[in-house]
Amino acid sequence: MADIDVEAVLKKLTASEKVDLLSGIDFWHTKAFPEHGIPSLRLSDGPNGVRGTKFFEGIKAACFPCGTALGATFNQPLLEEAGRKMGDEAKAKGAHVILGPTINMQRSPLGGRGFESLGEDPVLAGLGAAALVRGIQSTGIQATVKHFVCNDLEDKRNAVQAIVTERALREIYALPFQLAVRDAQPGAFMTAYNGVNGTYCSENSKLLDGMLRKEWGWDGMIMSDWYGTYSTTQAANAGLDLEMPGPPKFRGDLLKFNASTAKVAPHVIDERARAMLKFIKKCAASGVPENAPETTVENTPETAELLRRIGVESIVLLKNENDILPLKKDKTTVVIGPNAQIATYHGGGSASLAAYYAVTPYDGISSKLPSPPAYTVGCYSHKMLPLLGSQVTSPTGGPGMTMKVYNEPPTASTRVCTDTIALGKTELHLVDYYNTKLTSPLWYADLEGSFTASFTGTYEFSLVVCGTANLFVNGALVVDNSTVQRQGTAFFNTATVEEKGSIPVVAGQTYNIKVEFASAVTSKLAGDTSTFGGGCLRIGGCKLITPSEEILHASTLAAAADQVIICAGLNADWETEGHDRSSMALPPPMDDLITAVASANPNTVVVLQSGTPVSMPWSPAVRGIIQAWYGGNETGNAIADVLFGDVNPSGKLPLTFPLRVQDNPAYLNFRSEAGRTLYGEDVFIGYRYYEFAEREVLFPFGFGLSYTSFSISDLSISLISDGNKKEIVRVEVSVENTGPREGKEIVQVYVSPPPTTSTESGISRPRKELKGFAKVALEKGEKKTVKVEMEVKYAASYWDEVREMWCAEKGRYEVVVGSSSGDGGALAGAFEVPETFWWLGV
Repeated sequence: MADIDVEAVLKKLTASEKVDLLSGIDFWHTKAFPEHGIPSLRLSDGPNGVRGTKFFEGIKAACFPCGTALGATFNQPLLEEAGRKMGDEAKAKGAHVILGPTINMQRSPLGGRGFESLGEDPVLAGLGAAALVRGIQSTGIQATVKHFVCNDLEDKRNAVQAIVTERALREIYALPFQLAVRDAQPGAFMTAYNGVNGTYCSENSKLLDGMLRKEWGWDGMIMSDWYGTYSTTQAANAGLDLEMPGPPKFRGDLLKFNASTAKVAPHVIDERARAMLKFIKKCAASGVPENAPETTVENTPETAELLRRIGVESIVLLKNENDILPLKKDKTTVVIGPNAQIATYHGGGSASLAAYYAVTPYDGISSKLPSPPAYTVGCYSHKMLPLLGSQVTSPTGGPGMTMKVYNEPPTASTRVCTDTIALGKTELHLVDYYNTKLTSPLWYADLEGSFTASFTGTYEFSLVVCGTANLFVNGALVVDNSTVQRQGTAFFNTATVEEKGSIPVVAGQTYNIKVEFASAVTSKLAGDTSTFGGGCLRIGGCKLITPSEEILHASTLAAAADQVIICAGLNADWETEGHDRSSMALPPPMDDLITAVASANPNTVVVLQSGTPVSMPWSPAVRGIIQAWYGGNETGNAIADVLFGDVNPSGKLPLTFPLRVQDNPAYLNFRSEAGRTLYGEDVFIGYRYYEFAEREVLFPFGFGLSYTSFSISDLSISLISDGNKKEIVRVEVSVENTGPREGKEIVQVYVSPPPTTSTESGISRPRKELKGFAKVALEKGEKKTVKVEMEVKYAASYWDEVREMWCAEKGRYEVVVGSSSGDGGALAGAFEVPETFWWLGV
């Protein structure tokens, strides 16, 4: 890809060509102009790995731990290393741009997409995002921070206005983006679906042109979220450079006409085209050719080691009563739970991808023991039945099912197969399935496989479809999802609810399964399915169990063991793009299972996998709890490393775990109502609220235990200049490992403002706010000095809504240094701001 002289090329482009630069040509690519030396760019999801251009049968990739897990590492150098590996993965996929990281705030535990974000604190999210961006862009690949701004819930996300004070917008929701600009200069921003205070983000000139470009001085490219452009003139004038995906809905001929009538001035079109050309120039420097074949990076031991290390550093030890952890490898161990033999390694939506491999917790645990431990499921946790693919054998003898594609329906006397595909996974996003032999959007597919029952009882099947589908077992119709269809929320709200049917099975007998599918145009749902191309299909199935009987069986098994591991939590069905959770509770009857097993055996440890908090009514009854998030390819190995003490846990919670969802400050306002959501908690998000309101929590922000102990002492605070006329608060402490083994501690630096009664403004401010952090590794008995530096203006300021500027008020600011936001033994010092000052920019 050749270098581009931006201004020279801009002068050569016609008005029509300039407009054509400003939208995608398909789901993932921009338009090329070979005659001008302008290549096509390829964009790719996502925040925890690079999928490439394929939803259906995607090329294998490295799956990183989810965003909340990355935030839990509190380790900027590690995230920068992760970013570099993401950049390498993008190159293998022929992608110039990664659509991530996601740095929206986790207002509520119920956010369906909360697992993608780094945490509830803007400084943690901003510094973490900057590290990821630096790593990605060091490879020449460009990063896209998203979603700017206030895309903090999924409920009616395309039709909701975030009603938020300017102060909360600045201090909480825009701040992580501001820090990413300051510390990493991301190549691109993606606008949010929602609006802010009455104007959609993709056409909000105050946000895009005013704040981002003029005030922060950022010189990059702004793209819409997919189908998140809502206007032709307003979006172009506001500063939106690229409408995605293509073909465009609002640009193309519409924008050309509006430009010809001066609704969008020529210089505005030039500004948008210039931003695109500058961005293309940056991408060209990556060396990635246009329209490159999608390949996979060799799955090296080095990549596995990195993913495992990130996974381990993200795991948070929440409880370790009587030092039950680490567990003993020579003790009789029982594993229980629905998350044990399934690798729950990513959340749903844009974060999903086809991983090189995925290690289940059960396999990881088994690798630590002399022989595989006893196991029972205990209860189910699925929202929809587990995918059938891993449970069946294709007609050719391999795992999964065989899919055959036709132009003719099953009733046709003669059918010609146009394609045969081996499927390992029975969740099919057919939005990008292409077959040159298909003659119209209406086409058909038969999927076949079989399984031999390992039990005598009842087996349940299910279908979710965008299109129509029926499931047959041994030729008999078991699930009808074609005659009558009901609207569901799966596949971005384009598909049906899960329709189920069951059959009796006998141990040792083989059953042939066949699904007859017809493409999206056959759907009877009222919604628009056109954006999902060929449609979608999900085939599920599992043994039907009686919960009370299975819990009794699990308790009996647990009672006979020395130690018990319960693998519980959520999965991509519960936490996914497109909708929020309705409750903080684990899927029933999981709480009952944990309570019963803990009663049967006090040596019970619970491993929780979720991207956001869950309620734990059983926490007093269990001795050990670890929060393991969605851990990527190495999920099971990372969990086992921590459980058996091969690695000392060092993660800290990047968000507060409240006792109840009702305690959350956004509880009354976390939904769309009359086209708006009110940010009624203002700046008091997360721990800021719990501390100010003196509300008890289950586990505080920044909390995490270790298998060793640390002491923090010798606090020193000084004001220095960094040589660029920036005044810096330098915080230094001594950290000593006072326990029995090596470990890592995170030094967290919070700042408390001067007392409200003595301030000039008299505004309410949080008791303290995170302003910096650092992670340090220490051998047993080792002591190191740890330094954290913060700009005075960032450490002291609030947003002055009268002057519309940041204000650092004169006074004494207390510095609180500890190992969590709730550290009762934290050290305290102070620095002074001698005179009040105001500022803008970064």
